[in-house]
Amino acid sequence: MGALDLSIFSLASFLIFLVPVFYINRHLGLEINKTMITSIVRMCIQLSFVGVYLEFLFKFNSPVLNTVYLLIMIAIACQSILKSSNLKLRKFFIPVFFALLFPFTIMLFFFNAAVVRIDNLFEAKYMIPIGGMLLGNCLRSIIIVLNNFYSGIRRDEKVYLYSLSLLCSRIQALKPYFRQSFLAAVTPTMATMATIGLVSLPGMMTGQILGGSIPIVAIKYQIAIMFSIFYTGYFCVILSVLFSLKVGFNALDVLNQDIFVSKV
Repeated sequence: MGALDLSIFSLASFLIFLVPVFYINRHLGLEINKTMITSIVRMCIQLSFVGVYLEFLFKFNSPVLNTVYLLIMIAIACQSILKSSNLKLRKFFIPVFFALLFPFTIMLFFFNAAVVRIDNLFEAKYMIPIGGMLLGNCLRSIIIVLNNFYSGIRRDEKVYLYSLSLLCSRIQALKPYFRQSFLAAVTPTMATMATIGLVSLPGMMTGQILGGSIPIVAIKYQIAIMFSIFYTGYFCVILSVLFSLKVGFNALDVLNQDIFVSKV
């Protein structure tokens, strides 16, 4: 037995709650009503297109199409990460792309091959949803680590340069900034893992139960996906910093100031 279908009217019924939301925003002087409407419309349109396209992907189940779709997802994720990190896209796109690609690919195929044990590792109904969950959960961690790392060095550049003047290597001088930004990036995921099942019932588990799976099977899938999310995010965070050092610093180990997006 699958999940019950939802009518358009059922989904539209949620719009009634916008009335008090808009009233409160207006009363508090929060000029975000237009932004909210734009976000809601974009969400509905984007998810509708994705639904149609996924039907196409699942029907043809082509390894080439599935792979191309995931690469496009990674590219879009990179753009979102760099935009949120205030770092220039043309300088950091390639380092961040490969920092995402390597751990993401390894964990995705490990999940399909060793955990779920499907014959076709490019099976669309596994490859696309699992890949989307891995990427979506990596975004925040990479944004945090890149933003904290480079903004921290920019803010304390004199301290960093002083460390270099004491004959420290670049790695030694950067270690305190990396440690701080790394902890900030991975702590939210660890906190989620520590409270999962007690504070919230996560998406994978909920989807499995609504789809008709018994709770114990849903729990097994959720544990597997949480392992995958944690490992993917962990290694993506490390590689995103390591791969970006070449463009982030010049030959003299000084921070390149032209990597930041200027705020008007």
